[in-house]
Amino acid sequence: MTSVAPYQLGNPLSKVHADAAEGQKAHASWSPTVVAVAGEDYCIVAGSTRMSTGFSILTRDASMLLQLSDKVVIASAGMQADRKALHKLLQHRNVMYQHNHGRPMSVSATAQLLSNTLYYKRFFPFYTFNLCAGLDEQGRGAVYNYDAIGSYERSGYFCQGSGKELIQPVLDNQLGADSPLLLPPRATITALPLEQGDKVEILIITKDGTRRDELQLKLD
Repeated sequence: MTSVAPYQLGNPLSKVHADAAEGQKAHASWSPTVVAVAGEDYCIVAGSTRMSTGFSILTRDASMLLQLSDKVVIASAGMQADRKALHKLLQHRNVMYQHNHGRPMSVSATAQLLSNTLYYKRFFPFYTFNLCAGLDEQGRGAVYNYDAIGSYERSGYFCQGSGKELIQPVLDNQLGADSPLLLPPRATITALPLEQGDKVEILIITKDGTRRDELQLKLD
């Protein structure tokens, strides 16, 4: 990113440039990783819980997952403020849907709602990277991945966030390739980005409901 000169006394334009640089820095921070994998009758959604900016860890227990029902979960990486605002808006519209229709929102309806919400903000988009996951009307696992302004597609698995470059190739190899490679033992894998660590929050969605679990990671 191009360096910006600090604020200079008597030069109002330098203050604007400095504020813009700080805004870009804030938007570039706080990007953990979320991943979802769909199966024949289940869906697994996971998100790291560390929230950091630069070399500072702000919290070790920030949830990236929004459970809208027993069969639908939204996972979002990106800027903390935008993620909170998006989840609050989706939760509100989910409650209104249940009041109006008398039933929980399906995963396909939630996927369309998220797409519409992101597209509505396309001129000043939420700085979030989202997945919608759950079980469809036939009980099969479903994962929907999105770009910044709401275009989406259904896939069997996907990853978003700062760890995408590391995790997506592994998913492609293990779940998408005809002959997967043998992975090294987990204890030997130490090259994690700074934004990843502490623990992973995991939601396992089946026809019997949703079960929550945790996986411990490095604490440094």
